[in-house]
Amino acid sequence: MVTKVLVANRGEIAVRIIRACRELGVDTVAVYSEADRKALHVRYADEAYLLGPAPSRESYLRLDKIMDIVRKSGADAVHPGYGFLAEREDFAQACLDEGITFIGPKPSAIAAMGDKGVARSTVVKAGVKVVPGTEDVGNLSNEDLLALAPKIGFPLLIKATAGGGGKGMREVRSIDEMPALLMSARREAESAFGDGNVYLEKLVEGARHIEFQIMADGQGNVIHLGERDCSLQRRHQKLVEETPSPVMDEELRARMGAVAVKAAQAVDYMNAGTIEFLLDKDKNFFFLEMNTRLQVEHPITEMVTGIDIVKEQIRVARGRVLSYKQEDVKLTGASIECRINAEDPYNGFLPSTGRITQAILPTGPGIRVDTGMYPGFEITPYYDPMIAKLIVWGETRAQAILRMRRALEEYRVVGVRTNIPFHQSLMDSTRFMAGQYDTRFVEERFSMEELAESRKSFPEIAAILATLVAHQQTQRSAQIVRRGERDASNWKWVGRWERMHR
Repeated sequence: MVTKVLVANRGEIAVRIIRACRELGVDTVAVYSEADRKALHVRYADEAYLLGPAPSRESYLRLDKIMDIVRKSGADAVHPGYGFLAEREDFAQACLDEGITFIGPKPSAIAAMGDKGVARSTVVKAGVKVVPGTEDVGNLSNEDLLALAPKIGFPLLIKATAGGGGKGMREVRSIDEMPALLMSARREAESAFGDGNVYLEKLVEGARHIEFQIMADGQGNVIHLGERDCSLQRRHQKLVEETPSPVMDEELRARMGAVAVKAAQAVDYMNAGTIEFLLDKDKNFFFLEMNTRLQVEHPITEMVTGIDIVKEQIRVARGRVLSYKQEDVKLTGASIECRINAEDPYNGFLPSTGRITQAILPTGPGIRVDTGMYPGFEITPYYDPMIAKLIVWGETRAQAILRMRRALEEYRVVGVRTNIPFHQSLMDSTRFMAGQYDTRFVEERFSMEELAESRKSFPEIAAILATLVAHQQTQRSAQIVRRGERDASNWKWVGRWERMHR
C-alpha cells in the first residue's frame, strides 16, 4: 500500500507528481537543493527536506542522502520522475532493499534497458531490428570504440549508455574528430548521470524519431498508448513533440506498437516506459533505445488518450492490474507540446538566468501548462533550462497548431529570455504545418532568418514609442497647473453661488 511518496526530483515534473498524489489522497515528500529552497514543488509537498548544495552531484544525484530522507520522513514509496536517478538500477534496488516501493520498473529491467548498449543486445535476441552500432554489453574503452567506428561507418553517434535527453551525445563525421568528441561525451555523461560509459550507433539521416508510450503491470499485461513524434530537435534535445505523428497510419502504428510491447516483454517490464524508434524515409523502423521512466512529453499522450499516466504508475506500483486493455486505448484529436526553455533564440540559444519578475500563462480550451516556476523564482545555471511545457489539444492537427499559436502569443515571461519566439516561428513554418520534417529539420532546413528579420523592426518600433513617450512627457511638463486661491474647486464655488441665488 502506498500512503506517502517521496518525489526524488525537482521542477515541473515534481509538481506534476505531487498533484497526482494529492488527487489519489497520498501524502508527499519533496527534496530540494539550496538553489531550490523556494521552488514550487517544495511549497506544494506535505513535507520537504534539504539535500545539499546546488550542483546536482551534491544534491539530486546523491542516492545516500535521498535514502536517508526516505527513512527520516517515513515515506513508503519513491517516484524518481525523469533524469537524475530515474534510470539507475542501484537506486531502485536500494528502495527494494529498504522495503520501499519504487514507482518504476524492476532493477533488472532498468539494468537491461536503462543501459542502452545492453538494451540493444536484449532486443536483438528478441528479434527486434536495431540501428547498426556497438552491440557489446560491457564498457568499451576509447581505443575499442575508435577501432569499431570505421566498421560501423560514418556519420555516427556517440551516446551515453545511461540517462537520456541528449546528454552525453555527440555526432561524429570522421575518425579524426572522434577522440576529442569521445572525451567530451564521457565528461557530460559523467556529470549528468554519474556514469561516463558510451556506445556507438550509426546515424540514420533523414529519419524521424518516433516513440511509443508503454504501460505494464505486475501481472504480465503490457499495452502501448500510441506514438509521439519527437523529430523536432536541436543538438539532440527535443523541442517540440506531437501525437499522432503526421506520417503514421493505422497499419504502421499497429506494427510498431506490437514491436514496442514485445521489447518491453523481453525484460519482464513493469510500470511506464518508452520504446524509441528511428523511422526512415521508406517507413522502415529500427529500435533506438528504451527509456525506463516517465518521459518529459507524456502530457500529449494523456491529452489524446484521456489516461493519467502518473496515476496509473502509482496504481501499478500498488500491485493493481492495468486500468485499460489495448482495445480500450483510443487516440482522439491531436496534441502538441512546446518545451519552454530559458534561453535566447536570437543569440545561439545561450542559457538565460535570472529572476522571473512576471509570468502570464495562457489559458482557454485545450491548453495545459506544466511548470515549476512563478514570479519571483530564480532561474539558476545548475539545471536543465526547461522552465515549462506548453501543451495544447485540438480536434485536428490543424486546430492544435492554431491553438498553439494563440497560446504562445498569450504566454509572457519577464526577467529571463525564453525560446517562445522560436516556437512561434516554427508554428508558422509551412514545412512544419505540412508535417514535412525529420530529426535534422531544425538545424539544417528551418532557418531563424525570419525570426531575426522580424527582430530588425523592433528598434524602429521602439524608437517610435520612445518618441511618443518623450513627447507626452514634454507636453505634461509644459502645462503648469497652479493651485487655486480658493479653498475649493471652481465647481464647488459655482454650486455654492447657485444655492445662494435661488
